[in-house]
Amino acid sequence: MTAVTASPNAEGARASLAGPSDYLALLKPRVMSLVVFTALAAMIVAPGGLHPVLAMSALLCIAVGAGAAGALNQWFDADIDAIMTRTRTRPVPAGKIGSQEALEFGGTLALFSVFAMAFLVGYVPAVLLAATIAFYVFVYTMWLKRSTVQNIVIGGAAGALPPVIGWAAVTGNAFDGLPWLLFLIIFLWTPPHFWALALAGHDDYARAKVPMLPVVKGSRVTRNHILAYTFPLAAAAVAPTLLNLTGPVYGAVAAVGSVAFIALAFVLWRAPAEQERTAALRVFAFSIFYLFAVFTALAVEKLIGFAPLT
Repeated sequence: MTAVTASPNAEGARASLAGPSDYLALLKPRVMSLVVFTALAAMIVAPGGLHPVLAMSALLCIAVGAGAAGALNQWFDADIDAIMTRTRTRPVPAGKIGSQEALEFGGTLALFSVFAMAFLVGYVPAVLLAATIAFYVFVYTMWLKRSTVQNIVIGGAAGALPPVIGWAAVTGNAFDGLPWLLFLIIFLWTPPHFWALALAGHDDYARAKVPMLPVVKGSRVTRNHILAYTFPLAAAAVAPTLLNLTGPVYGAVAAVGSVAFIALAFVLWRAPAEQERTAALRVFAFSIFYLFAVFTALAVEKLIGFAPLT
């Protein structure tokens, strides 16, 4: 019986199985939507204005850049994704898109997004976009994620930069106070958001040997950290109103949402072991709603007339 050997073009053959939905999945559309939304909110509240065509171009570049980072993340993390139940159906570990193709696809989109941003909108947002992609891919994905329990704490900086990019796209300036407060909100939001997910998916991360906090330090320490982070997050969320950079609509949503976040984190902190996963998923789900609510309030407040002071 003749042995069957793999074709040198097997990876390319696997890539041919991909459809439009697989390439969309490679871009991590849920993460992309959050990135675009926070950038859009910052663009709405930024002083001055931007031509609608340029504004759409900036948002498209941010979306493509975020998708490129997601594709490159999936290219590099294919070995981890294949082990974890939550991620093993992604296009690369599932064999629908070849590893090399994912690399080329992500790299091409990354270059396109940065150069298009520079040419169409400005060099400041383009540099920030390039730094965000590079930090997510090279610092978080290739280094921090596999090497330190602080992976999501430090790596969260990449996901926190889109409001600064959006602000810079409108103003040409990356050094105003409000966009960096928005950065701080997302930066402090990221650890409890992902640690709650990691608590619920502890076994997945343990099998993949990813040093997430629940795997390295255990459930109790993780719960302590989640609760502890909600307090500085609440302070950062209400800070724009306390500093007269936003009005009462945003302030009320940020305050009520933060109290609810703290309450859910406290419920998780006190939950018995058999209820931990349910409580953790509740925190995770609410954290997404919380961020959307805060940034929606920010944008709506500007649209109804409560502009930040400049």
